Amino acid sequence: MFFSRKPLTLPSPEEALPGRQTPMAIAPSHFVSGEALEGPYPEGSDTIYFGLGCFWGAERLFWRLPGVHVTAVGYQGGHTPNPSYEEVCSGRTGHTEAVKIVYDPARITLAALLKTFWEEHDPTQGMRQGNDTGTQYRSAIYTTTPEQAEIVEASRRSYAEALRRAGRGAITTEIRPAGPFYYAETYHQQYLAKNPAGYCGLAGTGVSCPLPTGVAAS
Repeated sequence: MFFSRKPLTLPSPEEALPGRQTPMAIAPSHFVSGEALEGPYPEGSDTIYFGLGCFWGAERLFWRLPGVHVTAVGYQGGHTPNPSYEEVCSGRTGHTEAVKIVYDPARITLAALLKTFWEEHDPTQGMRQGNDTGTQYRSAIYTTTPEQAEIVEASRRSYAEALRRAGRGAITTEIRPAGPFYYAETYHQQYLAKNPAGYCGLAGTGVSCPLPTGVAAS
């Protein structure tokens, strides 16, 4: 069942749907690269999670980057365990559509990943992305280490200033340590590789993201 109304405020834990204990059954490997979606991942890999609107197009941005080992789409940032897509669409889970990115920091820096993140969507739109409206489309970054958090915050400040100079609004991106990531249904994984003519509503601001002071590009 799909829900016709999408609230633009996040539910409290008490208001959220109960979800379920059983994780979503997903395909074992990435449709494009053949790498294991749930690991194990190569030694030395780092993981970060981005939300930048509809996760179909968002995931494609990152699996194409050299140095990214594997990507997957899922639900994150809310309260409902192991939600379905329909439940997330209702706005009653608190989750946003997120992309899990496992990368080799010796081949691609977090700064380079963040440059793609900031430039390929509009992080000033709150609970929507373009015509896609609802809490599931909010911009988000979920970090896995304190070092990541420092780089993310430096990058946010740099891009906020670039947006200000361009006359754009304030960044609304949710930034916090990563909570549980719940894999989305298999048909969502690498959706635009399986459906090349599928929908992608992402659009950037046209404002370039400068590297923050002291952060290397590669």
